[in-house]
Amino acid sequence: MEFQVNCAYEIMRNIFLNLERAAFCSMEFSSLSVEPCEGELIIVTVFEIKEEEVPAFIEREHEFRFLAVVPEGLDGVPYANPAVVCARYSDEEYFQVRCKGSKEIYDQRYGRYNIDRIWRDDILPCRVYLRHCVLAAKNLGEPAYSNFLDHTYLGDRKTTIREYLATTGAGIMEEEPPESLKSRYGG
Repeated sequence: MEFQVNCAYEIMRNIFLNLERAAFCSMEFSSLSVEPCEGELIIVTVFEIKEEEVPAFIEREHEFRFLAVVPEGLDGVPYANPAVVCARYSDEEYFQVRCKGSKEIYDQRYGRYNIDRIWRDDILPCRVYLRHCVLAAKNLGEPAYSNFLDHTYLGDRKTTIREYLATTGAGIMEEEPPESLKSRYGG
């Protein structure tokens, strides 16, 4: 299956929601998700988590649809085992499937922040998280770095991360994460 990565769809979990009130004013509070996109290929990092960590992963990534995929190495050889990719829901699907149709569950996660929908096209990447993702891609080497910059899009599905960083997002890569996030997102 072919995917594209979108930076401006998924609203970040509580850590980013509580990061800075300024993020709400600037609309810079999204993270990453993937969605099917004909003709697009993305380079991803495949990692394992321990079985006992799966419930915490599912809870932490609550707003995602988990899809089974068979990734291929850069040499085109498929992996022996399938993997899971965090993909985008629609707001209605998220509410029905992950919140079990419960307004209480939704309000506990997002409604209390006055967020009426999660999957939107009018928000921008959380600055500290985008910086972290760009640095991680760069650390994986040129193919992953260029793929991330040129095949990851804002919510408009037109503006690449490379274009965003050269214009509106200029300066993000020079910003240091807040002290509370330096060990996790320091690069």
